[in-house]
Amino acid sequence: MQTLSEIRALLAERGLHPRKRFGQNFLHDHNQLRRLLDAAGVRPGERVLEVGPGTGVLTEALVERGAEVVAVEVDRDLAAIVESRLGDRVTLFVCDAMDKGRRLARPVSDALGDAPFLLVANLPYQIASPLMAALLLEHPNCRGQYVTIQREVAERLLAEPGTKAYGPLTVIARSLGRIRRIATLPPKCFWPAPAVTSAMIAIEPRHVLGEAPLVDDAPGFARFVTRLFSARRKQLGSTLGRDRDWPAGVTPDLRPEALTVEQLAAVWRAGAGEALPEEGR
Repeated sequence: MQTLSEIRALLAERGLHPRKRFGQNFLHDHNQLRRLLDAAGVRPGERVLEVGPGTGVLTEALVERGAEVVAVEVDRDLAAIVESRLGDRVTLFVCDAMDKGRRLARPVSDALGDAPFLLVANLPYQIASPLMAALLLEHPNCRGQYVTIQREVAERLLAEPGTKAYGPLTVIARSLGRIRRIATLPPKCFWPAPAVTSAMIAIEPRHVLGEAPLVDDAPGFARFVTRLFSARRKQLGSTLGRDRDWPAGVTPDLRPEALTVEQLAAVWRAGAGEALPEEGR
């Protein structure tokens, strides 16, 4: 793996510096990188999506493990470094990973096709939430996500009902997958050191784990939850109407933030989504 000195040298010889607007903080701690790779369990021949490869530290480690890497880098200068070091050993796209509408960029989606793949990446913070949600909602062939993200986002994903961090991202992600923390990373693991602590997490889809889905229309449920939590302090009855059949354990005087993921899914399955305005669904 590239050392911190090598990362600095690769940039310096091209007159480059980490760019804040792209959220460039390079993970250089080899122990943490191995931890992410081991958690993902990448096998030879496995297709892996990596977003934000930077100078290719993780990319090279994935290639060494025999992965077929599809890498997406928005910074042309960094993409040139990856291409110069790995050439045709990776499929490299120089573009934003997300299209308008918070969908995976079409060229990337086409390259992945219908074959199973993993997301293994040190994600730029600004793209983490929409990308993870898009893969869960639109790409059932994604067998798992193993990523480094801002600790605040990890805490939202792992939050419990009734807490400030509990919200639409929590519910959408946990309705579709199981989430676990792999590690917590202090700023010193990165260069330049970010102002926040980071975390590595795994998101493993329920269907991959052999579990039945909580809802049969994940995008519809996601729109319902997002709209419902836009009035998170309002009672359910005020938003959805009180005269309806409520699932066991749910009453109209409760607020959305008090319900578990399973309870919110039960409210949705009972037809509550029809009570919201069309633009909120």
